[in-house]
Amino acid sequence: MIIEQWLMIAVFIATFASLVKYQQVPERVFSVTVLVCLVLSFVTADDILANAVNPGLVTLILLVLCSFAFERTSILRRLSASVFNGSKIKSSLRLLLGTAFASAFMSNTAVVATLINTVKKNTLINPGRLLLPLSFAAILGGTLTLVGTSTNLIVNSLMLKQGAAGFKFFDFTIIGLTALLTCLLFIVFRARQLPKMAQAKLVINDYLLEAEVSTSSALIGKSIEENGLRNLDSLFLVEIVRQGRLISPVTPEESVQAKDKLIFSGDISKVLTLQQFDGLTLFAEQDDLLKENLTEVLIKPDSAIAGKTLKKAGFRARFDSAVVAIRREGSALSGKLGDIVLQSGDLLVLAVGKDFATRTNLSKNFFIVSGRQAENMLSGWRDYTTVWGFFAAILISVFTPISLLSSLFIYVAYLIFSGSLTVNEIKRRFPLEIWMIVLGALTLATAIENTGIAQLIANGIEQVLQGQSVYLAFVVIFILTLVMTELITNSAAAALSFPIAYNMAIGLNVDPTPFVMAVAFAASGSFISPYGYQTNVMVYNAGNYQLKDFVKFGLPISFVYSLTVMLMIPFIFPF
Repeated sequence: MIIEQWLMIAVFIATFASLVKYQQVPERVFSVTVLVCLVLSFVTADDILANAVNPGLVTLILLVLCSFAFERTSILRRLSASVFNGSKIKSSLRLLLGTAFASAFMSNTAVVATLINTVKKNTLINPGRLLLPLSFAAILGGTLTLVGTSTNLIVNSLMLKQGAAGFKFFDFTIIGLTALLTCLLFIVFRARQLPKMAQAKLVINDYLLEAEVSTSSALIGKSIEENGLRNLDSLFLVEIVRQGRLISPVTPEESVQAKDKLIFSGDISKVLTLQQFDGLTLFAEQDDLLKENLTEVLIKPDSAIAGKTLKKAGFRARFDSAVVAIRREGSALSGKLGDIVLQSGDLLVLAVGKDFATRTNLSKNFFIVSGRQAENMLSGWRDYTTVWGFFAAILISVFTPISLLSSLFIYVAYLIFSGSLTVNEIKRRFPLEIWMIVLGALTLATAIENTGIAQLIANGIEQVLQGQSVYLAFVVIFILTLVMTELITNSAAAALSFPIAYNMAIGLNVDPTPFVMAVAFAASGSFISPYGYQTNVMVYNAGNYQLKDFVKFGLPISFVYSLTVMLMIPFIFPF
């Protein structure tokens, strides 16, 4: 190999390693990859521009824009309201099947976020035995159609880049439906093995509440015991932050000092009881935002406040609300509330002001799990036409010569014309991160081709597997992608695995379609790690699960899913 090809291999390996290390910012990793490929002359500016307007990528962006309006319709609220009635079995199946089929056409993160509070509040089935199955049903539902998950659209974009025809809307359906039904049987059967959470624990939820002792407080100089801070209703003093030093555990004899930060754990509904103590100011109380109407929100993956502290994000001014509690990864966060760096998937309890519901930036940054909803929800004819217009656009692309890209252009234009989607909202919420990830993947694939690495892979596979089973190579690419999606994001796994899979098929002189399908389905098969898929992160926080719960419950599901898909793909799409 020449030096140029060695450098290209180094760029590929460095991209993968960076995606493992910097999982929270894959768009930055791919941006650097694009820049390096351009500097090293592996690609030209014309290549990058051509990739930027790839029809598959534009289709993906249009679908994300459509979802902004779709999230504000009543369809998910109606699904949520109709789930729990009748027997436990019927309610469970209604929840899981409804989630799966809703996720086949719209954002599965929005579906799960809408249903989390309904599941937690139900008294028919213990929520601990539903939240993790809820996430898995959403993942499985995303595999049913071309638009069900971003990974399907990413591999479609990469196929179009290769000059292929791309996938049709229902090309994934038979395989996805078989996997869905098979895995749901195991999910329902094994749900009893999930930890049964006490309702009180779900309410308390191990949130941390922060309060500061003022300089004139009557608490100063007295012990925790003397101040009555040990026997509070559903609240427990776990830490004291004093002059940058953490005191934990807190003994009954510990004296309270001015400017102490008292960290309580407990039921957020009891937070107002702390107001009875003289000179004890809650974090959210400083701007008179503490009300009985608390709101719980979940930070979206593309939120502008992710990666920032509350102060740097200008949280109060931006949302007319203040954070009284934060929860992450199934456990409480320790330390001073204002110094915690927010992450996507964090659950926040907000004390909201009167203007909170009217803020236009709520939908970009949060899924509102419970409490006050935003006032920009669609109603009347806009609600119905937004829902049915989307399905009409899909059906037109399926049953007429008009492409999905053209149908979505017309649909988005209608949304803007009708006022269901505004230009300002598009500017605020444009999915730049997704665009950069797919652009980076397309550019990386172009660089692999331009440097001759693609041909080397094809020739190498042909020599290594000469006379061997093609199915063996198919299984290898599936397992490789499955492992990658647990280590990095599902989108990044699909992007990195595609060039290997496609050129492996070329080297074996077989149709690339089953290999590309293997990448698509494996990239969506995140059932073991809470970090491999966004819905897993959401239920991990909301359900108070531990990592062992994911591994114990998800490993058999991953095995059943993988076996089903690896048997079905060659049957539907022969080599």
